[in-house]
Amino acid sequence: MNDLPKVKRPAGTKKAEVKKKMLGLPSGQLRLSPHEPNWSHLFLAEKEQLLARLSNYILDVQHIGSTAIPGMPAKPILDIGVAVANFVEASRCIPLLEQLHYTYKGENGILRRHYFVKGNPRTHHLHMLEIASAEWKHHLLFRDYLCRNAEVAQAYAELKQTLATQFAADREAYQNGKESFIQTVLQKAKQETL
Repeated sequence: MNDLPKVKRPAGTKKAEVKKKMLGLPSGQLRLSPHEPNWSHLFLAEKEQLLARLSNYILDVQHIGSTAIPGMPAKPILDIGVAVANFVEASRCIPLLEQLHYTYKGENGILRRHYFVKGNPRTHHLHMLEIASAEWKHHLLFRDYLCRNAEVAQAYAELKQTLATQFAADREAYQNGKESFIQTVLQKAKQETL
């Protein structure tokens, strides 16, 4: 079954080659890919599907994570943020997302987050969060700060590549290794908004 939306492929390439190149990482693996400009197009196609199915229950859909930052190396998995008014009421979206081939993973370590994955190999992570939550705001602040600050984005890219090499077999250590940098960026981003 094909879970990826259609995108225009470069001339001379086969459809399967484009999809394989752009998205997909087996569960538990850690690999960074160079930034792929078509990630934004894939997000927009997925957003369209989400809005068609969920528009009565959600407030916003955002492209988050490293695939949303131009030039940033990233795991080839789209991170999608979906904002809702209330965590409990948002549970009505679970069967609707399952119809779009998402698998529900519960809160998965983050309180009041509905977390979903899609694809085998994994192509999408969907984070459903309350719009007033710190977690939602942090995703947007971090993405937007890196998009505005090329030097900081470059430092983050270098850190990610170093950590991916150092912790190729330990995804949790890779995530933990980024945390201090992320918190520093969030503090700077919050100061800018004051």
